[in-house]
Amino acid sequence: MEQGSGFSTSSTHSQFSRAYLARNLILAYQSFGVVYGDLSTSPLYVYSSIFDEKLRKYRTEEVVFGAFSLIFWTCTLIPLLKYVFIVLSADDNGEGGIFALYSLLCRHAKLSLLPNQQAADEELSAYKYGPSSHAVAPSQLKRFLERHKTLRTILLLVVLFGACMVIGDGVLTPAISVLSAISGLQFTEAKLTNGELLLIACAILVGLFALQHCGTHKVAFIFAPIVIIWLLSIFSVGLYNVIHWNPRIICAISPHYIIKFLRVTGKDGWLSLGGVLLAIAGTEAMFADLGHFTALSIRLAFAFVIYPCLVVQYMGQAAFLSKNLDLFPNSFYDSIPEPVFWPVFVIATLAAIVGSQAVITATFSIVKQCHALGCFPRVKVVHTSKHIYGQVYIPEINWILMVFTLSVTIGFQDTRLIGNAYGLACMAVMFTTTFLMALVIVFVWQKSILLAAPFLIFFWSIEAVYLSAAIIKVPEGGWVPLVLSAIFMIVMFVWHYGTRKKYYFDLHNKVSLKWLLGLGPSLGIVRVPGIGLIYSELATGVPAIFSHFVTNLPAFHKVLVFVCVKSVPVPYVSPEERFLIGRVCPRPYRMYRCIVRYGYKDIQKDDGNFENQLMLNIAEFIQMEAEEPQFSSSESSTVDGRMAVISTRSIQSSLSLIVSGHEEVGTSNSIYSSKSATLQSLRSVYEDENPILRRRHVRFQLSPSPSMDPRVREELMDLIQAKDAGVAYIMGHSYVKARRSSSYLKKLVIDIGYSFLRKNCRGPSVALNIPHISLIEVGMIYYV
Repeated sequence: MEQGSGFSTSSTHSQFSRAYLARNLILAYQSFGVVYGDLSTSPLYVYSSIFDEKLRKYRTEEVVFGAFSLIFWTCTLIPLLKYVFIVLSADDNGEGGIFALYSLLCRHAKLSLLPNQQAADEELSAYKYGPSSHAVAPSQLKRFLERHKTLRTILLLVVLFGACMVIGDGVLTPAISVLSAISGLQFTEAKLTNGELLLIACAILVGLFALQHCGTHKVAFIFAPIVIIWLLSIFSVGLYNVIHWNPRIICAISPHYIIKFLRVTGKDGWLSLGGVLLAIAGTEAMFADLGHFTALSIRLAFAFVIYPCLVVQYMGQAAFLSKNLDLFPNSFYDSIPEPVFWPVFVIATLAAIVGSQAVITATFSIVKQCHALGCFPRVKVVHTSKHIYGQVYIPEINWILMVFTLSVTIGFQDTRLIGNAYGLACMAVMFTTTFLMALVIVFVWQKSILLAAPFLIFFWSIEAVYLSAAIIKVPEGGWVPLVLSAIFMIVMFVWHYGTRKKYYFDLHNKVSLKWLLGLGPSLGIVRVPGIGLIYSELATGVPAIFSHFVTNLPAFHKVLVFVCVKSVPVPYVSPEERFLIGRVCPRPYRMYRCIVRYGYKDIQKDDGNFENQLMLNIAEFIQMEAEEPQFSSSESSTVDGRMAVISTRSIQSSLSLIVSGHEEVGTSNSIYSSKSATLQSLRSVYEDENPILRRRHVRFQLSPSPSMDPRVREELMDLIQAKDAGVAYIMGHSYVKARRSSSYLKKLVIDIGYSFLRKNCRGPSVALNIPHISLIEVGMIYYV
């Protein structure tokens, strides 16, 4: 029996291992089309960027060998050693990228600048990902950073700078990839002019951006085969060139040739490093796109396919150039044997489009994450894939990127100048990642500073050399990513500054709960049937907007819910943990608080079910409060009570409400449930002006339960009757202005910059998917 049991266990383990390996192999295959499109197309322009006008005077075999040696060791040390073996291990619940590192740091050290954070957020399952921060005593460095807000602000600015450079990549990658791919036409029998090539490139770019709304998933199934065929093509061409032109190129793997290269070329060789770093452009995508795959699948794809193919291709081009020293300007296409030129040209153009697509998608994701941090204006976010969560399309950003990309392409018309800009953007992102990774080693992995310091010094010293070469070329195109970053950084800073000032105004002008308690359960006005959802950014207290209603209106809804939709520093919040429910004022007031939490990669979708979910969560809270004394021990013991996480799983099993309903094609549930003749008459007009959505029209009934507390039964009945009467959404229509005593700079930022962004971005009601016909907005001026 024991032997049989052991055999069964080993067999199950073997099956699990095979299934695990098979899954990762499939993901590795899929990653070629999403992750490696940009990196794999770099052979199109690397050698032509290295051997510019200044370096072409050193036309010797030894210099070519040195250039290849530089490329080989750059690809080995940064993508292979740094990213594949180290950085990919620093995931945040499976997510990667600059924001994942920042999120990890914010959770393991108090570095977050998000304003409305609560202790309850730390109980999220995703929050606890990684080693326990309580295992060791906090280091002096950690305490130092936590104590100084200026340093935490600088850290956020570093992260946003890296994000802006990623957006710069989204502008420059399509320009350099497409221009390089079609440049081969200039050397064919057609002999196209520069103007004709530019026209073709612009047409391809416009088509690429115009198709973004379809989403990557529509054509994803052909992406991976395109990149794999491309990799096989460049590997075969590279191997042919090594054998046919100069097999001695294999010796150039020795770093001795790098020393020779720099000794011969001197300052011009150092400046050429700006071209060498283009060989690793696109490396950051391995980490940024980690959420769609696994670390193992990305490691397998790079180590066993991407790395060997790229090394052999660069080796082959170097072998060809060592015997054809006058063919540097278009070395890639010149090195292709004539019989296979056209097939390789076609697949190169397709691979360039695939690489551009992946970077544009990554840009959308970065902008979405910046918005979650409160650092980017509200924009329309469209979820483009049912199968790949987190793949988004942002129309406004798409067209802005297209305008910038076409401007760069038409303005420069030269891959060398665009390459200078592209190299600076890529190296700035890597430099930022190295810095954040060193902090992760100390704060998240809880390793000694003596371990993080060598990592930081080793990789920063390498990247600093490349970065310095790229910075020198700022006048020759390198200024583009700096200008783009400056534009987006100004937008982010102005929005973040204005949003924080508005939040702190709300925080310091909260309604006194003693004043509310003094008014009594009726609040000194008539309480009419219905539910009023009052939206605010405050996670505690009652917003000032509420006092406007109480003092200026003769009636208000019988059930009031203060709703706060906020972001937390985790990638995703599970639906079971999304809602936090609590009570404001004692039970007779029928006032509740609901905090809805989203991660920085979560998407707020309009599924038409929010009102029903809110009803179920509040009803569950009412029952839980009665059954668990720690929430409330008496009628008046709690004024702004303890919040409780309401799990949808527990609701299904313990709730005393009977839920019945059916799906209807239409709009807000509040329109159907409302007894108002005006709302009913507006129903058809509203349906004509809005997209059709499937919403579940639900009715609630109280199940007969003799053991139920009479007070609980009464409160649940009030809740059901209020829901049947209708739901109104109440928001503040705010006007933010600087005080008269403010400095001129502050007035410029708030009165002009922030006001312009607020007027030209999406309204909060649209971003929160609030049905317009049920919305009540209250004007309010904020003097900050």
